[in-house]
Amino acid sequence: MKEYQTITEISGPLVFAEVDEPVGYDEIVEIETPQGDTLRGQVLESSEGIVSIQVFEGTGGIDRNASVRFLGETMKMPVTEDLLGRVLDGSGNPIDGGPEIVPDKRQDIVGEAINPFSREYPEEFIQTGVSAIDGMNTLVRGQKLPIFSGSGLPHNELALQIARQATVPEEEEGEDGDGSEFAVIFGAMGITAEEANEFMDDFERTGALERSVVFMNLADDPAVERQVTPRLALTTAEYLAFEKDYHVLVILTDMTNYCEALREIGAAREEVPGRRGYPGYMYTDLAQLYERAGRIEGKEGSVTQIPILTMPGDDDTHPIPDLTGYITEGQIMMDRDLNSQGIEPPVNVLPSLSRLMDDGIGEGLTREDHGDVSDQMYAAYAEGEDLRDLVNIVGREALSERDNKFLDFADRFEEEFVQQGYDTNRSIDETLELGWDLLSDLPKTELNRIDEELIDEHYREDETAEAVQAD
Repeated sequence: MKEYQTITEISGPLVFAEVDEPVGYDEIVEIETPQGDTLRGQVLESSEGIVSIQVFEGTGGIDRNASVRFLGETMKMPVTEDLLGRVLDGSGNPIDGGPEIVPDKRQDIVGEAINPFSREYPEEFIQTGVSAIDGMNTLVRGQKLPIFSGSGLPHNELALQIARQATVPEEEEGEDGDGSEFAVIFGAMGITAEEANEFMDDFERTGALERSVVFMNLADDPAVERQVTPRLALTTAEYLAFEKDYHVLVILTDMTNYCEALREIGAAREEVPGRRGYPGYMYTDLAQLYERAGRIEGKEGSVTQIPILTMPGDDDTHPIPDLTGYITEGQIMMDRDLNSQGIEPPVNVLPSLSRLMDDGIGEGLTREDHGDVSDQMYAAYAEGEDLRDLVNIVGREALSERDNKFLDFADRFEEEFVQQGYDTNRSIDETLELGWDLLSDLPKTELNRIDEELIDEHYREDETAEAVQAD
């Protein structure tokens, strides 16, 4: 192994060194400072005679007298089933005071792309216990469904609730026999120490840590480490899913911090910036992460992703949510107005979408009435929202009795269906029964998106509805 003392420049998180032999892209580097500290880095760019190295721990203490060693291999994650219940830093080192990790193997963190021919179509329901997601924007195994939030909104509370409550229903009923277990990989990037403490307190208090692996990259950790954290998390998820047959839910927060790190490193490399200063390759970079979700033919396990991002200025046309929306299969939108009304979680179902929902619900998966109930509630809530604008102009007295019914439905939908708090875990049956309870306030004649047999079976007749129908 050659050792070089040829550092020519240090720029932000990057170190530039001269070399006299080819060096591989993404190769791991050790830099020994004059003080005797050893820092790790990764080759970011390699051209004839010079390489640029991004240093994970920051470039403090490095000068022209530091020694550079190229290890001849890319970064690998030590993986084992014993990682469940452990807390690691953003570089994969244990920070929970537990024993050293004894790996079964070491896997490359870049990962291999799933062969499209081998991909299985995602169509099995994951129950999060959150009605606004399970009932209206269902999550299925192998899907990537991001949460679009804004600064100051309680996306962390929703993430913790999903991490705590998410299950595969057939497991609970014992139908799987020796089937797959459920695990959660939680990757935090650029979060504050206060947020980190909140996450860890919740994981430990509820016992969710036992089936989780937590990666923590804090706001004061180097930006370079933020690029590695999600890749370590996804490598661990792939090992548990495709080699140990777990159904793995990967929650990544906050992807905005990850993209800011990309921009910072791009600026240090003096790259030509793209839209709003972000690198032109950001779409490719995000796709490399998101496309690691999925199912593989012949494998029991699955990797499902819920990336969380805070939209700068609540702007959904910003490059980060815009590019994420192109790659992923829908989005869960959090709403500032609902949050100000005290709705928990403040999920706005109208702009939210799960593109794979239709394939993951229905008879044999959730319930045969699921699709119809969801469509009818969506249509009724949308009409109620439109009528709210009209009420602001003409007043409620000018509306017909029918219109008032839809206004009342919109209020009840937010206050009873979406509102459930962060500690309530609703089964899919409870969610759908609550939906029927709300729909039964509308006249039967207005339920034009539900099969008549289902209406006869589930509609709860009351005197008011009968009187309206008679009119």
